[in-house]
Amino acid sequence: MNTANTFQSKASSAAKRRISTKDLVLAGMFAAVLAVISQISIPLPTGVPITIQIFGVALIGTVLGWRLGLLATFIYILLGAVGLPVFSNFRGGFQFLLGLTGGYIWGWLIMVLLCGIRPKTGNKFLNTILMFLLPILGTLLDETMGGLQWAALSGDMSVLGVFSYSIVAFVPKDIILTVIAVITGIPIRKAVFRQ
Repeated sequence: MNTANTFQSKASSAAKRRISTKDLVLAGMFAAVLAVISQISIPLPTGVPITIQIFGVALIGTVLGWRLGLLATFIYILLGAVGLPVFSNFRGGFQFLLGLTGGYIWGWLIMVLLCGIRPKTGNKFLNTILMFLLPILGTLLDETMGGLQWAALSGDMSVLGVFSYSIVAFVPKDIILTVIAVITGIPIRKAVFRQ
């Protein structure tokens, strides 16, 4: 009898981990949302535009959770890597992942994971704090990865120069966009998943 319960529990757990058709559709839809959001950008002479893509990544993680959020973000990156013009300013191709802005794009995979964690500490107040702190940490890690690749490839800016510039031009805006995405994403998640 104990073995039957264990088997049933494992089967139920495996069923929950499977990706359903609804999950695939949601991941594809949110990858498309990120592709649209990516086109809202202000080009800068530094070669790294001001965008609101970070809002899209935080929204994806908040709404879909870490597993589906990672899938949606990976789909977006894959579409851009094969040449579809989904990156900012309607660009595409693997070379952009290796270029000045590539580190930011790779950093989204870490960011979406952190945005998608749904804390269950048993303390509602702590859960709420973590729902905002983890995405902000993800934003800061994304800025770090992006800044390091930018500095390595730019040739005319040091790591300190890139980070000094980023702290003024990108970080405050991106933290605000991340917080807005979390606030916006929570009710969307509840509507989509009926939680």
